[in-house]
Amino acid sequence: MSAADSFSGLTVETARRALAARMQRSSIETPELDARLLVGAVLDLDLTGLVTQASRCLTATEAIQLDAFAQRRIGGEPVSRILGVKEFWGLPLQLSADTLVPRPDTETVVEAALEFVRSDGATTQPLRIADIGTGTGAILLALLHELPNAWGVGIDISFDALLTARTNAARLELAQRAAFVLSDYLAALTGSFDLIVSNPPYIRSADIAGLAPDVRDHDPHRALDGGADGLDAYRTIARQANARLAPGGTLVLEVGQHQSADVEALLVAAGLRLPGPPRADLGGIPRAVAARKPPL
Repeated sequence: MSAADSFSGLTVETARRALAARMQRSSIETPELDARLLVGAVLDLDLTGLVTQASRCLTATEAIQLDAFAQRRIGGEPVSRILGVKEFWGLPLQLSADTLVPRPDTETVVEAALEFVRSDGATTQPLRIADIGTGTGAILLALLHELPNAWGVGIDISFDALLTARTNAARLELAQRAAFVLSDYLAALTGSFDLIVSNPPYIRSADIAGLAPDVRDHDPHRALDGGADGLDAYRTIARQANARLAPGGTLVLEVGQHQSADVEALLVAAGLRLPGPPRADLGGIPRAVAARKPPL
């Protein structure tokens, strides 16, 4: 009996339970959740649909597709990669091979940026935003979603990533306020920006081999590799940001564990001011470092 045969003819609920058990035996951390998401994707059912159709049987085609998904997940591929989509800030974002999977930690950057905008009383102002290394467009699109009068540009060195971000902007009906530019950091941009944000590569090169398989084997390495000490991207951003920030403008950067002090030092050396301590993520790790350009 093939693995697909083990799902063929099972009910929706029985197949979900069988898949969860298979993943649990393979030490998948969240077998129940992953099974629900994968079964739902194969059958095009949301949680309500999985409940209301729990007793219907899978077709042979559905069983084969579910087994293919199961093998990929057990092989270490994240569910979001299998499904090709990940939610960030409540927004569904399409993924591609050249984009990171947006993670909840990165929402800390959005929270910090919005806090500065609100404290400045600028939520209804026509802000100009730049997102360095935009990937899926996650940070930029979240900010545009929250700031209806803002306009932004997403920057990336990957043309495929920019295509993905542009697709996400169109699907979220934000394309009219978003542009996407192929650039090495801020090198190709002119003019000034009220807000610059980034989740740059910050993993030390020597540490990449030890990352969790779902990251190491499936996220693009150039979006992870921050150089020997993990700070290469921050050095470049620190050199460029002061020239591209408008007077009084804000820079918000995601940082890795134990990096906030070093990144702050680079920003201060570049002539920026620190408005306060880094913002911590839900795990208590300082995650979003902010700096501001002095006003005129």
